[in-house]
Amino acid sequence: MKVTDEERRKILVHRHAVGLGSSLTPEDVVQRIVALHATDAASVSLQVLARSTTATLDDVRDALYTRRSLVRVMAMRRTLFVIDKQFMPVVQSGSSAGVARTLRTRLAKQLSTLPTDPVIDDVPAFLDHLESGVDAALAASGTATGAELSTAVPELRTAFLPTTDKKYDVRRYVTSSLLTLLSAEGRIVRVEPRGNWTSRHHTWAPVSAWWPDGVPPIEEADARVRLARTWLEAFGPATPEDLQWWTGWNKGHTVKALAALDVEEVELSSGGGIMLRGSDISGADGGVALLPALDPTPMGWKDRRWFLPDEYRPDLFDTFGNVGPTVWSNGRVVGGWAVRGAGEVVFRLFEKADEEQVAAEAVRLEAHLDGASITPTFPTPLEKALRTGSGN
Repeated sequence: MKVTDEERRKILVHRHAVGLGSSLTPEDVVQRIVALHATDAASVSLQVLARSTTATLDDVRDALYTRRSLVRVMAMRRTLFVIDKQFMPVVQSGSSAGVARTLRTRLAKQLSTLPTDPVIDDVPAFLDHLESGVDAALAASGTATGAELSTAVPELRTAFLPTTDKKYDVRRYVTSSLLTLLSAEGRIVRVEPRGNWTSRHHTWAPVSAWWPDGVPPIEEADARVRLARTWLEAFGPATPEDLQWWTGWNKGHTVKALAALDVEEVELSSGGGIMLRGSDISGADGGVALLPALDPTPMGWKDRRWFLPDEYRPDLFDTFGNVGPTVWSNGRVVGGWAVRGAGEVVFRLFEKADEEQVAAEAVRLEAHLDGASITPTFPTPLEKALRTGSGN
């Protein structure tokens, strides 16, 4: 069976609600695209607003912090995501657990080999003390910032000392590494930041606020199969390499997960692909959409040439492969955008598109921003040029 690029773009529009003008809740959006990228706090809300004409910033906040139907996790590719709470056991076992093992091994090695202030004599005992201290502090306070936890557990201020004269090699505390590890292990969760909706300074809460007995365990191999199936439902047809890239798994885990699924081979413009047998591959013509930096749609596949021409990549990606804000039309990237000053949305088109629709979508987004300034963690060449006024 052959699936053309045009057919794939229509499938993308239909499944990911890119330019459909849909009335979706934040939970609806997450379920359509598996997970929202959450490295940028602001981007989480923008991913929902781009796909829903009815959702608001307050709706996203309520889903995350009041209803707690969505949860922020460290998972695929050692990246922060927002996922459906009901999907957390699959992601925890199928992805986060492997990330946590890597992080624990790395932290223990750093504590054993790098100079610290004060000196650590017994690394396992030191880590046990920190972990039990964080657990106790959060049990007592309910939520706390990293700084507040460092006050409650002073040993979190243990510092790694510089070993070179490189600018990036600076004194740094163990706090961030330890809290990131505990979150990947499913013991603590990032919750509402101190500040406005664009703030990256999240507080922490014990996982028992979501699951009183902890995240329900699933056997890791079974979880990887379920994660692969869910990804294919949202992103297939695709290639096994796309799945491996998105999950961050090794090839062995990818092959085993796919072997447990009933898939059929398809012919794509990039080569051999797969999709779940009997998949509904209905498509739709899409209008205009302004997807934010790190959006899960452009970040969903390793090979993006079927919706994003190679000549656009240098403007839209940073040097680490992170995508910036993109303008879409009919399931295809046609430009980029940025937020300038106090909430002014500006854009540049790379090719002919309905500029009036793009402008109307920019105005719609501006109304939600209400003057907020948005600066992505990973700025891209076009985003920087537009934001500073040199690219528009």
